[in-house]
Amino acid sequence: MIEKVKAACAFLRERLPSSSESAVILGSGLGAFADSLEERTVIPYEQIPNWPRSTAPGHGGRLVQGKLGDRRLLVMQGRVHYYEGYPMEQVVFPVRVLGELGVKNLVITNASGGVDAALSPGDVVVVEDHINFMGANPLRGPDTPEWNDRFPDMTRCYDPEFSAAFEKAAMEERISVRRGVYFAFSGPSFETPAEIRMARMLGAAVVGMSTVPEAITANAMGLRVCALSCVANAAAGMTENVLSGQEVLDEMAKTSEKLIRLLKRFFKEMR
Repeated sequence: MIEKVKAACAFLRERLPSSSESAVILGSGLGAFADSLEERTVIPYEQIPNWPRSTAPGHGGRLVQGKLGDRRLLVMQGRVHYYEGYPMEQVVFPVRVLGELGVKNLVITNASGGVDAALSPGDVVVVEDHINFMGANPLRGPDTPEWNDRFPDMTRCYDPEFSAAFEKAAMEERISVRRGVYFAFSGPSFETPAEIRMARMLGAAVVGMSTVPEAITANAMGLRVCALSCVANAAAGMTENVLSGQEVLDEMAKTSEKLIRLLKRFFKEMR
């Protein structure tokens, strides 16, 4: 695994104009932020050695480096998921590469189902903690002291200062956000109404099928992590609606402009 990561890093260092201290992972239907950057360098995932290919709808499958003000960001325009059949080490391979390239700050975005009845489609939740119900952990396997401690602390996986900074950015952009717990299922089937009732009882605000493996890995590698969850629909059993992947993409298309404004404001004022 380490040699595969190094091979990907060597390839990218030859093709990226400079290094980046901050990176963003864009979730389902949220790829427009990458297109809004200036002076972009675009590399399709299939060109990067050992990089897993995105197969889920709404994931462009490109690594983009571009300028936002005086910052040069690395942006993943789409991710891979555990439900696509990839082992966890492949799911988090891009995060390993970002860390090896010198990224210090990672913002993770996703589309989610709202568990809290107070949430509506289009709302944004700043993730303050998570519950890993995926049945797997990305750090399982041989010890990798080159990257992380064997038993990393998860108490502040989501950086409190970054979370507060996103709340401030949202206030300045007049975007309503709230904090909440993200509950991760493995997918790809949507959750059952009984599972949603369980998630609510355990304190979840939103549910999804991503983000947690990346957050665990990035936190273990010493990156500062923040996650934004964009509510696409009410979770199973909360309405009479039939859930669908197209519904998620349609709602994220509406939410994209709001997310772009929020990310731009955050990076403009990030210290």
